[in-house]
Amino acid sequence: MSPDNLQRFIDQYPSLFVAIFPVYFVTLWLLVGATISFIGGWFSLAKVYRTRVAFNGAKWRMQSGQMRRLANYNNVLTIGVSQQGLYWANMFLFRFMHPPLLVPWSEIKVRRSKGWVFEYVTFTLGHELAIPLRIRVKLAERLRNEAGNCWPIEET
Repeated sequence: MSPDNLQRFIDQYPSLFVAIFPVYFVTLWLLVGATISFIGGWFSLAKVYRTRVAFNGAKWRMQSGQMRRLANYNNVLTIGVSQQGLYWANMFLFRFMHPPLLVPWSEIKVRRSKGWVFEYVTFTLGHELAIPLRIRVKLAERLRNEAGNCWPIEET
């Protein structure tokens, strides 16, 4: 359908367009969310580490992270630590196919790396899945301080 034909359709049937657009928008929103979950590995992790109970530990909202270098979560993550493990959840608007996760410390490897500008810490989540979650060092230090002796030994 060419842009001219689309405009003619909208002009002829404005109420139909008004009814269809919200369905289109929501469908697209959910499709993008599901795609990011699959590509980044969140969907795979959720099969094993999904948590349905309220998290009881220190947590930081509006954080950023990257999974598998393909899925960026900019200022939408809540990341926390407790004796049980590393917790993270996505902001409510982006929660479709992104349930809250709690990965036990025994299933996490930690490694520091240097990017072009910033230093990062990469958590490798799940021994069998080995899905990377990369965050900035500043946040990782806060998590480490709160986790205490639960924090995994960092790899070099």
